[in-house]
Amino acid sequence: MTDNVAEEAKKGKSGFFSRIKAGLSKTQNKFSEGMGRVFLGEKIIDEDLLEEIETLLLTSDLGVQATEDVMANLAKKVARKELGHAQALYTTLKQELTTLLQGVDIGLTIPTFDDPADHKPFVILMVGVNGAGKTTTVGKLAKRFQSEGKTVMLAAGDTYRAAAVEQLKVWGERNDVPVVAQATGSDSASVIFDALESARARKVDVLIADTAGRLQNKKNLMDELSKIRRVMGKLDVDAPHEVMLVLDSTTGQNALSQANEFLQVVDVSGLSITKLDGSARGGVVFNIAREFNIPIRFIGIGEKIDDLRPFNAEEYVEAIFDGVNTGL
Repeated sequence: MTDNVAEEAKKGKSGFFSRIKAGLSKTQNKFSEGMGRVFLGEKIIDEDLLEEIETLLLTSDLGVQATEDVMANLAKKVARKELGHAQALYTTLKQELTTLLQGVDIGLTIPTFDDPADHKPFVILMVGVNGAGKTTTVGKLAKRFQSEGKTVMLAAGDTYRAAAVEQLKVWGERNDVPVVAQATGSDSASVIFDALESARARKVDVLIADTAGRLQNKKNLMDELSKIRRVMGKLDVDAPHEVMLVLDSTTGQNALSQANEFLQVVDVSGLSITKLDGSARGGVVFNIAREFNIPIRFIGIGEKIDDLRPFNAEEYVEAIFDGVNTGL
């Protein structure tokens, strides 16, 4: 963990960091209480202390495998006498958790084209179960890309839910972004094909396509997503350029089950983890990182339109540990 991030967090001078910390307050409170209890005072590094740390990680939704990885590394360093006191153990624990996330700490890059003739929309296909915050994430992404100076178009590909189409239209109106939609029950692939055709004609920078979130019949979902890919390939063989899976953090370990289901039917290239402000289950991010090793592009830390933030491993760990009173 860099000194800059730690110092920025300690002084509270970064509005950006403060917003992330506030959004993760429920997880941070849980970690603070637990870490304060485990490390408070001059603790001897022994098996009992390591067991307390392990229990805290498990009850914070890190999951068994992620917890075992962290604890194994700590135990090795203790055995080699690299950690002579509790403060060193505490610092190393934060470093281990940061390292666990750094492999997936990869932002989403939208290409730019110097030659207008080479310009083509960057297509993001959004997938995820109903209720995970997928359509809301589409709207927030649109606003983020707009703020970066990019033009955006939305495709209402979740044609099975009238509410999803209407919700996307509201986001489009709010952000002054065109939305390509058809009647409820229309063919999803047709909607997205029309949107890509329109985006190409208008030289739009980013096309974000919503899709249905049904998992009851994986074969139907697989067929639908395959058809979407196939029809987009008629216009751009590389589309979609990003398949973003949206996971609801408030479901805890069930988020991993959702990810497993979608990974069986589609090649996911990035994740957005939503509703981290809604529960104390922010530890599940570590488990997701360890289990899937898929880039975490964004995290949702609130309901405001700018509360979808690029994921940063150091900031995430610093935010959930901020305020821990160990007395060390």
